[in-house]
Amino acid sequence: MTMVDYAAAWQQARQGFAPKPQRWASPGEMAQALDPKTIQTPALDQIDEALVDVAHGRETRLMISMPPQEGKSQRTSRRFPVWMLARNPDLRISIVSYAHRMARRWGKTIRDDVARHGHVLGIHVDPNAAANEWTLTGQIGGIYTVGITGALTGQPVDLLIIDDPYRDMKQAESEAWREVVEDFWETVAVPRLGPGVAVVIIQTRWRDDDLTGWLQKREDGVKWRVLNIPAQADHDPNKGQTDPLDRKPGEYMVSARGRTAADWEAKKREVGIRSWTALYQGRPAPAAGNIFQDGWWRYYEQPQWTALGNGVHVPVGFDQVIISVDCSFKDTDSSDYVCMQVWGRRGNQAYLLDQVHDRLSFVDTLMRFRMLAAKWPAALLKLIEDKANGTAVINMLRNQIPGIVPIEPTKSKVERAYAVSPYVEARQVWLPAPEMAPWVEGFTEEAKTFPKAANDDRVDTFTQALDRLLLNPLLVEDQIIEDDEDGDPEGSISPY
Repeated sequence: MTMVDYAAAWQQARQGFAPKPQRWASPGEMAQALDPKTIQTPALDQIDEALVDVAHGRETRLMISMPPQEGKSQRTSRRFPVWMLARNPDLRISIVSYAHRMARRWGKTIRDDVARHGHVLGIHVDPNAAANEWTLTGQIGGIYTVGITGALTGQPVDLLIIDDPYRDMKQAESEAWREVVEDFWETVAVPRLGPGVAVVIIQTRWRDDDLTGWLQKREDGVKWRVLNIPAQADHDPNKGQTDPLDRKPGEYMVSARGRTAADWEAKKREVGIRSWTALYQGRPAPAAGNIFQDGWWRYYEQPQWTALGNGVHVPVGFDQVIISVDCSFKDTDSSDYVCMQVWGRRGNQAYLLDQVHDRLSFVDTLMRFRMLAAKWPAALLKLIEDKANGTAVINMLRNQIPGIVPIEPTKSKVERAYAVSPYVEARQVWLPAPEMAPWVEGFTEEAKTFPKAANDDRVDTFTQALDRLLLNPLLVEDQIIEDDEDGDPEGSISPY
């Protein structure tokens, strides 16, 4: 037998020579027959159509994304396996999720569905079979479930379903977990995929480099059918773009949960644009930016200060002015990027007034900080991140320049950025117009590409400032930490 003959024989055995006559045209039709309460929407019609293509071999790689709680997992991870087993009782299906208990839950639900409706489905399962691994009576087909950190070794797979490899945003943002997911695909999933074996991934989109985003970017020659159904049609017909549900731009999907257009609008306001774009629109990396979008910034075109002849700048009409500093990450005197920004607050509006961003040695950092503090004497509070060279700057200058506060962040850079992004989205953050300050374009570009930019010091400095000015404002007199008798700060403030 040639390799081609072996593949053909294996494929013939796997398909069971002749699939049983199908009583229902789609998983949705079967679901409605088994449970009259099943709700069918145009979005679920699209999912059914794609799953039918998988069943008939027209698709072997399918990705599905849709807003949360709209039935995609129930249809794909519950009804689809039952429908497939009724069609081919020898089909060996594996279901994978971010945790074993979640995958096991699908295995138990499918087992119970088959046990309850076996007389209609024409298949039966041992009711005492384990929830995570069972076969049909008299057949080799069945269900095997495993968490993303589990193994499929020794498990023949004819259909692989991956249902949400991430528990939540925190897990999706974890570089370590992303490596776990990618490693699962390359070392666990792919080795189990024989000729013609189909893979279906159902996922809430979190990042542009989550599992589905990562797989789409891989140059491995594998073509994926991507079915993304956004909550609100956001296509541009003028660019030849279409909507999977043939909606008009701006039209919301028919919700399986009964959400109205007003409900969708309320949800959009509730979750914020970042989560809305990712979770509900399935587009986690908008062209205008990721965490901070270009159109969110506001610009002022006239100086917000009076410049005196001695170089001192006096802010006009501000409730509070502060200096925020992010020092280089090197413990040596060699040059690296340092960022210092001056921010002012009027009510709930924050204004970027000045910035120093340059490659500075430790000595130069001290000099530029002194100059900036002298230029803006109204900035009573000076926030310096207490790590790397920042600690040395604090130790050198705290007895020379008043108002220095060490900041000890306890959350990641990305978490801090997300925390203040609603203020930018609400257009409460003002930047000097590029005509006044050409350096502002570098700031906005870094913010646009964060956290993937080569440098993030300007964003770190900015988020540190906004945390104090808008997120966790305190009275000025409460912000400045006086030195104790030994000249050491009495403590430091951790705003995150």
